[in-house]
Amino acid sequence: MRWGRIYAVVGASGVGKDTVMAALAKARPELHWVRRVITRPETAGGEPFEGVSLAAFEARRNAGEFALSWEAHGLHYGIPVTAHVALSEGRDAMFNGSRAMLREAQTAFPGMQVLHITADAAVRAARLAARGRETPDEIARRIARTTPPVPSGLSVTEIDNSCPLERSVAACLAVLDLETA
Repeated sequence: MRWGRIYAVVGASGVGKDTVMAALAKARPELHWVRRVITRPETAGGEPFEGVSLAAFEARRNAGEFALSWEAHGLHYGIPVTAHVALSEGRDAMFNGSRAMLREAQTAFPGMQVLHITADAAVRAARLAARGRETPDEIARRIARTTPPVPSGLSVTEIDNSCPLERSVAACLAVLDLETA
């Protein structure tokens, strides 16, 4: 049996990572969507994730329950080691990651592919406003923030999600299909 492939889906806030991932999961039900553990309430919306307290997160990290963990924007994120189970069963998997942790992710998941989702600033601002979690000033600061580049030497496909969702998803599926061939 082949080992599954893993895809890190990364991009700035508001590019539509969660929306693209949900559409990929719908188009390919066999694609395992790794559920992140995040130190924010699950009522915050967005992707399906497990919300935990900082104390619970730290206890789980110290117990070795995360294949990968990082901090960003005042929150802690973890990719459970259970992601390796799906891969060992030959299932492909995807997780919502961060460009800043891609080197560590490559170590945790050898052969990882990166889907770098992008979108125009105006599109990002409209999406951030629509989700209603931030003030207009916070959105403006988030859009103006300099984002780290994707590290060199990784297998990266850039997907522009400024266009209709169907085109972005088709581009992602083409990458998954190319890898299968």
